Amino acid sequence: MTPESIDPAALGTDASDVSPWSIRAEGFDESLLGRRESVFTLSNGHVGWRGNLDEGEPSAEPGSFLNGVHELHPMPYAEPGYGYPARGQAVVNVTDGKVIRLFVDDDPFDMRRGRLHHHEQRLDMRDGVLRRRSRWTSPSGSTVTVESERLVSLTHRAVAAIRYTVTADEHPVAIAVQSELVANEPLPSVHPDPRVQDALDPAFAAAGQHTRGDSATLVHRTRESGIHVAVCMDHETSGDATVLELRTDVSDDLARTTIRSQLPPGARLTIVKYVGHEEASGVSVPGLRDRAEEAVNDARRTGWDGLAAQQRATLDGFWHRADVVVDGDDGLQQAIRFALYQVFQSAARLEGRSVPSKGLTGTGYAGHTFWDSEAFVLPAFTYLEPAAVRTALQWRHDTLPQARERARELHLEGAAFPWRTIDGRESSGYWPAGTAAFHNNAAIAAAVCRYVRATGDVDFERDAGAEILIETSRLWASLGRWDADGGFHIDGVTGPDEYSALADDNVYTNLSARENLAAGVAVARRHPDVARRLGVTEAEIEVWSAAAEAMAIGYDAELGVHPQSAGFTRHARWDFDATRPDQYPLQEHFPYVDLYRKQVVKQADLVLALYTSCDAFTLEEKARDFAYYESLTVRDSSLSACVQSIIAAEVGHLDLALDYLDEASGIDLADTQGDTADGLHIASLAGTWSAIVAGLGGMRETDRGLRFAPRLPAPLRRVCFRLTLRKALLEVDVAANRSRYTLIEGERCAFRHFDEEIVLVAGESVTRSTPAPRVLGPKPQQPPSREPKPR
Repeated sequence: MTPESIDPAALGTDASDVSPWSIRAEGFDESLLGRRESVFTLSNGHVGWRGNLDEGEPSAEPGSFLNGVHELHPMPYAEPGYGYPARGQAVVNVTDGKVIRLFVDDDPFDMRRGRLHHHEQRLDMRDGVLRRRSRWTSPSGSTVTVESERLVSLTHRAVAAIRYTVTADEHPVAIAVQSELVANEPLPSVHPDPRVQDALDPAFAAAGQHTRGDSATLVHRTRESGIHVAVCMDHETSGDATVLELRTDVSDDLARTTIRSQLPPGARLTIVKYVGHEEASGVSVPGLRDRAEEAVNDARRTGWDGLAAQQRATLDGFWHRADVVVDGDDGLQQAIRFALYQVFQSAARLEGRSVPSKGLTGTGYAGHTFWDSEAFVLPAFTYLEPAAVRTALQWRHDTLPQARERARELHLEGAAFPWRTIDGRESSGYWPAGTAAFHNNAAIAAAVCRYVRATGDVDFERDAGAEILIETSRLWASLGRWDADGGFHIDGVTGPDEYSALADDNVYTNLSARENLAAGVAVARRHPDVARRLGVTEAEIEVWSAAAEAMAIGYDAELGVHPQSAGFTRHARWDFDATRPDQYPLQEHFPYVDLYRKQVVKQADLVLALYTSCDAFTLEEKARDFAYYESLTVRDSSLSACVQSIIAAEVGHLDLALDYLDEASGIDLADTQGDTADGLHIASLAGTWSAIVAGLGGMRETDRGLRFAPRLPAPLRRVCFRLTLRKALLEVDVAANRSRYTLIEGERCAFRHFDEEIVLVAGESVTRSTPAPRVLGPKPQQPPSREPKPR
């Protein structure tokens, strides 16, 4: 993404200010608050704080989240049906500990009042600190400079902290700081039916409060889901001003510590606020309160400087393992690091949870986890942060009881993992795009296989992975059917493309199911004791093997392409010429009954299969399929551009690959879909890494091992990335005509450069020539107005 391609209005930044290690926004524009709050979110996978202004107002959406904390609500249906989820789940704001209100000579510090001389927010991706600096004159004429630093600790799971400094300008000022814990802040509307909103507002009932000196703790309980949340705050003050008053008051939904001071000209008051967050079900109120208070005590012992040093050290380690260097495009360099930083934040301290589609950056999609996690986020984490993959997959294993129950409800065998969920139960009220999208089960299975291959974690495979693979294999065996000629078909499913539903033999689904079944057979053979414990019989294994072997994969010989699903290429094409640019996304302007029966693709589906099942297609087939589906794909989903970039690179259309990479990497920094205010697109950000590594780096990982086929678009001079493989750290450095591989850490690493086998030992480096990419066919054409923005 070149500097010129960043929309300056997206964050209110100077488009020429493209830093490789930070994101900056200057000035104040209330219409941009939502975007900035999402982009400047701080998280560690357990705690998420949106980038709200310290004083809490104005804000687009107050956001303080704990992963997994949600409330239940009714699921209204016009016509209820068997198997429809009775209750939905929605993320809720937990008690907000980031609010610090300031009064200057009795005037509230409000960006909308008085005179704002300067305002800047800057997120540093090396030290994980959000900094804010504002110089403001109150309506009564007093001028102060407000500086704050904020972090959500990557080392202390429950801790966030703020260092807040007020400096008097040319005249003495009286200031009052109100540091607060605020519970039951309102959420955006989740559903137009008032019964849903009534269940969520307020979400919490007070369960206890506690003060000790200047420390305060509030404990609440969600009314229906029964989750207890405790949030504690404590403070330290310093500076060259005398504190005249320090008082803490507590009520059910508000704890407030008030600090009053008189500042002479040039004097400053600094407050460090430590906040601890804990949540649990089945824990006593005193026990949970003690956990939150000990988290704060631990943070105070460490101190602000200690927390900041730990934050920097943690990120130094991450960037050592995961940094991607792009030489030749400053904007793309900034964007890829922002993507990696936010994806890392989303999972650094998961501990028993998964990665929601928006991470902990907003309430988009009601805070649900989708297949996005296993299909887009975990492929990157497998090679960057494998411990997080283990945690996320362990969460899937922990929710197997709910998945088995869902399969029984659907009259199927094995386990049917939910399309969208927070606690493991299905929460999708639209079954054609939810329950029928069975491919998410194969994505979970594929994530298990990829993780075990990349790490050699046999203990995880035995303890959790094998059970996931066996139960998902049972699902496919019961879902499919045999035809008279011995072929195995999977009918009435929805693939990744949500503009097609209830199709037969979706190629992506069938290929993914085939690989899932083969993995089920292999794991049952490797771990016969686990298979026996789960009641797997030899006859059952033979059924899985036969189904995988006989899986139907459609092909349209007349057109020379694979139909996305049976009969798809015979459908009428969507009338793209009659569709105005302002009628996208199509789902907001046309009925699904029209979309479902036409050749129009919301997001990469068959094209995704070209990547995930790469060995099932020849290169020529990939080129023809890609060209065919490019003309149908409108990218009304954020999950498409990164995949299209990967395949465009593989078939030699490097300019197009780079355009799609630009689009994917800028989805939130440039707000290309206009919905960043609802939260970041974590899967698309992770997909940006895949577009670099699997697209430009040509990486493919299968049972036959790792292979690289690098290719570099002309505007880029160099791309360098690192991968963790079985405790080895491999660096891949790609330039126009050569590729260098270096084993940074570890004893041995084996892979292929194109078709050449390479084995590196500790500290060794090899350089190989990179052949010119083979361009297959003319540049594919997209539907009118749906081409990626030109560079």
